[in-house]
Amino acid sequence: MKVAVLDIKGKDTGRKVDLSKDVFAIEPNNHAVYLDVKQYLANQRQGTHKAKERAEITGSTRKIKKQKGTGTARAGSIKSGVFKGGGRIFGPRPRNYGFKLNKNVKRLARKSALSIKANDKAIIVIEDFNFDTPKTKNLTTVLNALGLQDKKSLFVLGSPNNNVYLSSRNLKGSEVITSSELSTYKVLNANQVVLLESSLEGIESNLSK
Repeated sequence: MKVAVLDIKGKDTGRKVDLSKDVFAIEPNNHAVYLDVKQYLANQRQGTHKAKERAEITGSTRKIKKQKGTGTARAGSIKSGVFKGGGRIFGPRPRNYGFKLNKNVKRLARKSALSIKANDKAIIVIEDFNFDTPKTKNLTTVLNALGLQDKKSLFVLGSPNNNVYLSSRNLKGSEVITSSELSTYKVLNANQVVLLESSLEGIESNLSK
């Protein structure tokens, strides 16, 4: 699968790279994609929600009315969840929402996500670049040249680059990651995936196992 390599000005360099069919051109597995996205979103949840239950409410322990003869239901505590100000019945407790997912399923999901983007012509390959200083303006210029100023974009680097990463932090619609940080959710959440040449080897090496 041949793809043209662009420079940071959005112009064709005259070179092409061959994207692996085993990574960028497989039949997408929608269920694997669903599971990987579900795990990613579950891991983002703090799980710190907590409501006071009956035993944790401060209040009198006396029996609030006699057992019989009132014509209403029995009631033994003002802290019961059926009364205003009482404890929450089966309220939420702190918990971890994460769950285990097989590595092969996660690998299949990421290949599926990249294949979906490749099929939609939503993958751009550009030559490696660097900034002398971290400035938002630098990356904004690249986005404008690539026609991505109004789109959510994901830049995938071959190795950590602090200047490029810091230049993206003030841009709401753009994110910069390395090939080892690639996730199904981030690929699908972006309108356009921008791969630097140096990232291809890492992506194909990690996902072709």
